[in-house]
Amino acid sequence: MLYEPSRHEALRPIRWDENVVRRTIERIVADTEAHFSEERYWPIHPLDAQDAHPPDHVETSLYDGACGVIWALHYLEDVGACALSRRYGALLERLFVDNRRALGARAAEYRGSFLLGDTPIAMMAFGEAPTAERASTLRDLIAGNIDHPARELMLGSPGTLLAALFLHERTGSERWSDLFRLTANKLWTQLEWSAEHRCAYWTQRLYGRSSTYLDAVHGFVATALPLICGRHLLDDGAWHDWERTIGDTVGRTANRVDAHANWRPELNEAEPGRKRLVQFCHGAPGFVICLADLPSTALDGLLLAACELVWSGGPLAKGSNLCHGTGGNGYAFLTLYQRTQNTMWLERARAFAMTAIAQCREARHEYGRGRYSLWTGDVGLAIYLWDCLSGVPRFPTVDVF
Repeated sequence: MLYEPSRHEALRPIRWDENVVRRTIERIVADTEAHFSEERYWPIHPLDAQDAHPPDHVETSLYDGACGVIWALHYLEDVGACALSRRYGALLERLFVDNRRALGARAAEYRGSFLLGDTPIAMMAFGEAPTAERASTLRDLIAGNIDHPARELMLGSPGTLLAALFLHERTGSERWSDLFRLTANKLWTQLEWSAEHRCAYWTQRLYGRSSTYLDAVHGFVATALPLICGRHLLDDGAWHDWERTIGDTVGRTANRVDAHANWRPELNEAEPGRKRLVQFCHGAPGFVICLADLPSTALDGLLLAACELVWSGGPLAKGSNLCHGTGGNGYAFLTLYQRTQNTMWLERARAFAMTAIAQCREARHEYGRGRYSLWTGDVGLAIYLWDCLSGVPRFPTVDVF
């Protein structure tokens, strides 16, 4: 079997209801704003708390902290999903200081990180006021992260490769396209070859260990995403090489059983089959989302099989969130709907959305509070629900910033 049934639960037989979806988005936004404090931003949910953190720790990152919540609230208002009681841009300068304090001894190492470091805060500040000083700060963050040994989305240069792409899309400046190409060229030189699997891969060195992750946060396919989306910034020869390499690695590492497909977390697993995950951060949904804009149709059969696995497995028992929850998995259906225009995938995305609403409500009742983070919490779900209304997938901070 390509997944572990114990990690999933049955789809709730709840009819798609646009009014319920809109009210849920409004409720999430209102609750999030109501629990903001000037001193600590938002309270940390028990599921996001880590034993290593002191009691006064404040979460500040894009991934699961204040940066992500501020980004999500502003984004939801900007796309017309809600009206905020206030804007939060004035907090960004203080958030720089608090984020470095939260990173502690690893502040220098993680400073450029896209999901944990200063880069997204600097991008938001630049969006508020695109000054030369803020552009210089961003340039230094991205350039300084090119040689980071993680080589993955959360900490390493693939994350700042994505940041450079977003900045180029926003400004059209060659400063950012040059950094994009410089980072991409470096990543090309860091590729390794597996004779066993007959494909290229990266070794990621993070959190004190070396890995060969394939997934959509720490792994190969996460790096493929900005390369695919920014292929217009590469010359034809470079993109041809990247497209062949991405196709070979994705195709040769897929595990298929009948009409289903999935990917193991690492290329070189010490214990083959140890994890059979089906979530954005590890497994089939993340592969579909990261490969959504691949111009070649050579992998379309795999993407279809991957989405059939997501549907067969059902919603995730971990809840409604994006990173490892039902909302994130639902984005795979929205992605395939956009790629194929087959309305079955939109219907399946919306079915997952209604189950995710029920999961969010039940978690709120269990813990007596909401979960205030982008990738692991309620505002990420709100963005997924908004995208289910339009049928256009824009995975937060991956497809759009």
